[in-house]
Amino acid sequence: MTLVILAAGMGSRYGGLKQIDPITDGGEFIIDFSIFDAVKAGFDKVVFIIKEENYDAFRETVGARVEPYIKVEYAFQSLDKIPEGFSVPEGREKPWGTSHALLCAEEFVKDNFAVINADDFYGRDAFLKLAAHLKGLDKTSNDYCMIGYVLRNTLTENGTVSRGRCVTDDCGMLSSITELTKIKTCGNDAEYLNDNGEWEALSGDTVVSMNCWGLTPSIFGELKSGFTNFLSSEKGKEMKSEYYLPGAVDEMMQAGKCSVKVYATTAAWYGVTYSEDKEGVKNALRALMDSGEYPHKLWK
Repeated sequence: MTLVILAAGMGSRYGGLKQIDPITDGGEFIIDFSIFDAVKAGFDKVVFIIKEENYDAFRETVGARVEPYIKVEYAFQSLDKIPEGFSVPEGREKPWGTSHALLCAEEFVKDNFAVINADDFYGRDAFLKLAAHLKGLDKTSNDYCMIGYVLRNTLTENGTVSRGRCVTDDCGMLSSITELTKIKTCGNDAEYLNDNGEWEALSGDTVVSMNCWGLTPSIFGELKSGFTNFLSSEKGKEMKSEYYLPGAVDEMMQAGKCSVKVYATTAAWYGVTYSEDKEGVKNALRALMDSGEYPHKLWK
């Protein structure tokens, strides 16, 4: 099984390359914890999706640390990796989004795989559940899965966040997922900016996607078709529009081309969206190390 890590984001809100910003006294990054947990769960390869100009920084830091424990490969997300017949709009600098990032890694992903963000701490329970689901699937299966988190446990006091709002049926199967790009804390609940530019109430108990997916190679053909449709649409011509993975999966699901099992997790989630988030995450991870859940030096 392969772990695909989305690490090509520009990190503009954070003000730096947050994916390789040390978060522990020992110099580990959040990404180290995800790989550590994935190895424990049985994943045997990791693919970093990065910008080509960040290759040396990744390889010399986290790549060098984890190579003795898991096979490492690198995929580059670039604006010009788009279908024939399309061109990058003049002046566009922002990447095309998480679905496009995944397409850029297709040549490296030959077996069932998990997809995560580089700057999110998901907890070991998430990787154990992903692995259990993926181990039982044929590579051509379209029975995917997702780890669902409670919204209030994924928010920051330091600004807005983007989350995929999930609706599930009584069997825990995903019915729909909607990407909400601006969500902020409101007491024990939240608010999101709707399409009319108004803040709308959102329950803190809402199940959300943190881009923690269990997929098979069967998804790539649908992503290619969906990305072509996206680029052909008016949305695709907007300077900062993105082709999000949750939206792509939802399109497939609504068309009856896949199913998605949502696994709720009791694992704590931590993330660094803004630089002000770092100290809280650092303290939380230190506590997990002090409790013995993780060693004080992940890679010995």
